[in-house]
Amino acid sequence: MSRVDGRLKVTGQADYAADHDLPGLVHAVLVTSTVSRATITGIDTDRARSQPGVLDVVTDFSGVTLPFPSGEINFFGQPLAVVLADTLQQAQHGASQVTVRAATLPAVTSMDDPRAVPVPDEEAPDYSRGDADAALRAASTVVDHTFTMAREYHNPMELPATVAHWTGSTLTLWDKTQWVQGNARNIAAALNVPVTAVRVICPFIGGAFGNAGRTWPHQILAAHAARHSGRPVKLVLTRRQMYSGVGYRPASRQRLAMAAGRDGRITGIVHEGSSENCRYEAYSDDSTELAKLLYACENVRTAYRLVPIDVSAATFMRGPGTVTGAFALETTMDELADRLGIDPIELRLRNMVDHHQVTGVPFTDQRLGECLEVGARAFGWSRRRSTPRTRREGDVLIGMGVAAAAHHNNRTTASAAARINADGTALVTSATADMGPGTYTSMVQVAADALGLAASRVRFELGDSTLPTAPMHSGSKTLASVGSAVFTACSTARDGVVRMAVVDPASPLYGVDADTVTVRDGHLSAPGRSSERYGDVLRRHGRDSVTSQRSWTPVPENEFSSFAFGAVFAEVSVDVRLGQIRVRRMRAVYDIGQVVNPKLSRSQVYGGLVAGMGMALLEDTARDHRDGRIVNANMADYLVPVHADVPDLDVQFLSGDDPAATPIGVKGLGELVVVGVPAAIGNAVYNATGVRVRDLPITLDRLLHRD
Repeated sequence: MSRVDGRLKVTGQADYAADHDLPGLVHAVLVTSTVSRATITGIDTDRARSQPGVLDVVTDFSGVTLPFPSGEINFFGQPLAVVLADTLQQAQHGASQVTVRAATLPAVTSMDDPRAVPVPDEEAPDYSRGDADAALRAASTVVDHTFTMAREYHNPMELPATVAHWTGSTLTLWDKTQWVQGNARNIAAALNVPVTAVRVICPFIGGAFGNAGRTWPHQILAAHAARHSGRPVKLVLTRRQMYSGVGYRPASRQRLAMAAGRDGRITGIVHEGSSENCRYEAYSDDSTELAKLLYACENVRTAYRLVPIDVSAATFMRGPGTVTGAFALETTMDELADRLGIDPIELRLRNMVDHHQVTGVPFTDQRLGECLEVGARAFGWSRRRSTPRTRREGDVLIGMGVAAAAHHNNRTTASAAARINADGTALVTSATADMGPGTYTSMVQVAADALGLAASRVRFELGDSTLPTAPMHSGSKTLASVGSAVFTACSTARDGVVRMAVVDPASPLYGVDADTVTVRDGHLSAPGRSSERYGDVLRRHGRDSVTSQRSWTPVPENEFSSFAFGAVFAEVSVDVRLGQIRVRRMRAVYDIGQVVNPKLSRSQVYGGLVAGMGMALLEDTARDHRDGRIVNANMADYLVPVHADVPDLDVQFLSGDDPAATPIGVKGLGELVVVGVPAAIGNAVYNATGVRVRDLPITLDRLLHRD
């Protein structure tokens, strides 16, 4: 099924946050800091205020709670003032005329700076089972290396944007956000108003990948400026401001040590990780989860640290923590296989587990081995040469790589409302979001199946904080959580009409067992009886509609653990003279339970594979550590894959479902599909060249200057 909102998007009828124009609207532009650490001594606004069209310059943020201390500069790009003007161009010019006076202080903007001191992460306590260090000392084979990964930015098409409008004491925000209700609560708290006074609307998101999952200063300041000016305010960050305004995947450093016997059984794992962090709040990007659970091992020790420095806050980015840790883990597995002379897939199969090694409970469904075996056959893994640098085509070396992928099947409480109308249509609502995976479409499909209606007769509404409660649209939990709530609400509404029919003497279904009634295309029927439509039942009872609002809550994972699994295969070519790497083809196989929409799911995988390519080969953040400036804060210099970089991509889903995890049998997909991709590409580069690069991105200089 194609996207139900697809036509709106391709014809320009989908309204994004910045598309909203209200009578009397003014434009806002932020004035931001140009150093990383300083004490503000004054802000001169006279020249700005004298410019044509400039209405005000807001520098007083009293009464507003921001995440960083006021009166101080805590990072490059920190908002210091808001210029309001009749037009965007006038506001931009006005902002250029504001002068900030500040006493600069010594700043640390690199986690590798000797002055940067790692601190424990309260969300990721140290973990140990057995004696991993003793296992390393006793093992016949040990692989022990460090890994580095560059800071990475989300770079969605849609820029962060907020339109704020006060009507008396009530605030309405048209905002780019992955969580309308969480955003409403955060904005209310920041402005010290009741949460009931804030409504957030966001029907469409032009990509986010995590950076619209929390409430950022520009959203708070747009609402503050609107309250201050008494007029609607539109604030859209520039692409450059986005780099300091809405988070990033933090740069990380990891050590992963793995020990094994000659039979390939893993005997010890040590995984130590750290990532950069701002000073004013903590963000955990714990990379050690998979090392604790993916492969059988009795001796495991993990530790994760935050490194506070003078930078802006990091945040979730697709596969947070997991993709980072998987690069180290799956690269090490590949090197261990090479050391032992065992095929990389065989090594993984020898160390499979059927239970969560931390909690001890079994997985609801663990088919990682099947993903590896199915993918190997389809990819032609048997043609891979185990000795690096032995397959050549002219001036290029060819290599194959593989990596496993896993991600927790996140689920949380969600609510939905379903209304069956007498005309045979239905309206289903929940305050979730759709940043691209196809929430509108998948929810219509789940609802249509539960209601027994054609999908064309069902409408789904989202993106309004006044709708039934939904969690943040993140962590691959939307379909599992909101989809289960939609299924529950629709099933309850359907069953309500069925019960009305079976107790109604005027119904052809009178007296039948309600459990024997089925609904298809809006017709209720039972064996040996005539059918009738939803509308027939409702009209006899004088009803225009019947409504059900229900919540769904997952069963605690006391008796089982639910994960999604996958295997990623990559083939690369490397020019022996230039060191240029090209990904020639990729294939991925996933175990995600019930696939509600194969078309949308394939699109999710394609996006994840391309994102993983960028992480492996292109994406890097260049910083000037003198002031903390992001040097390549634009789409010309910050490299991401383009169409010419994307090779032949193929995906396969294992058939089946996971009814123990959710009533609709699904597992999350969006985060999983980036996990393992950088490692698969890196392992393929090693197979092609014999050079093992443990620093991302794998650029040609790193390839050419290795022994």
